[in-house]
Amino acid sequence: MPKKVKTSKNIIKDDQFIDSFLRPKTFNDYIGQGKIKKGLEIILKAAQKRRESIDHLLFYGQPGLGKTTLATLVAGETGANLRIVSAPSLNRTGDLAALLTNLEERDVLFIDEAHRLNPAVEEVFYSAMDSGRLNITIGKGPSSRIIPIDLPPFTLIAATTRINLISSPLRSRFGAIFRLDYYNNEEINTIIERSADILKIKIALDAVSTIAKASRFTPRLANRLLKRSRDIAEVNDIRVIKREIVLEAFDMLGIDEMGLEIHDRRLLEIMIEKFGNRPVGINSLAASLGEDKDTIEEIYEPYLLKIGFIQRTPSGRIATSEAKKWLGY
Repeated sequence: MPKKVKTSKNIIKDDQFIDSFLRPKTFNDYIGQGKIKKGLEIILKAAQKRRESIDHLLFYGQPGLGKTTLATLVAGETGANLRIVSAPSLNRTGDLAALLTNLEERDVLFIDEAHRLNPAVEEVFYSAMDSGRLNITIGKGPSSRIIPIDLPPFTLIAATTRINLISSPLRSRFGAIFRLDYYNNEEINTIIERSADILKIKIALDAVSTIAKASRFTPRLANRLLKRSRDIAEVNDIRVIKREIVLEAFDMLGIDEMGLEIHDRRLLEIMIEKFGNRPVGINSLAASLGEDKDTIEEIYEPYLLKIGFIQRTPSGRIATSEAKKWLGY
């Protein structure tokens, strides 16, 4: 019988399954974000003591920091059903109405990319969050009428990478707002070791620290680098992942030991070479890089600012001496 060859779709599905498998099942398993965990545990215990549904929650922070995982844990700790939906998929008010009316008592509704909610859809949330009621408008003009539909008690958990794009009326309706920050090296090391143990991977300590340094302080990326290192080790029949294997995975993915990708290095090179490392505005950078300015501000800049490779000044952005040294200038 011919051997099955994995397609790119198969690999993506396998990766998604592994990511789900690696996700913490309890707050004790969840590493990092200590203040948020403590706050959530108090909110959960208080709600359970009062026998009420949990108050609505908003999580925000960079991609890969654990917003979906926290929503999963909140639902798991209370034994509630978790419904997950992406905001862009709710195009019409009817989509949201169908979703809300199918909720059961104390369900947790998790909406990812909440900053991309359609304004008309967002307004429907107001009464649902405030009074647990859905107001459906029938007809148009003077003859239209509103039919209220009572909803079961539920918890809305929203996640966003752009808190500034969440409207004030929506933001004010959340009982608690939590900001997820980058993880520190010790936490990332622990996450990598935990994932390796779950996947039954043998990995040297220097390989763990090398992955951690390039992980951009983000668990999702740390696990991705671990999986690609495992791929190379398996293909070469190597039982223990060492630093050399990890560096080979980095080369395959086009990243360096600081976790800089091609677009990160290109951004810094443009600042240093084209603009002589003088302060440059975001619009000029976007035009030179051929990227949207939001992409630079949301994806490229946060990590470069975190590691001190970019500095913002009143006149614009500049690359720091640390960045120039790393790039060999």
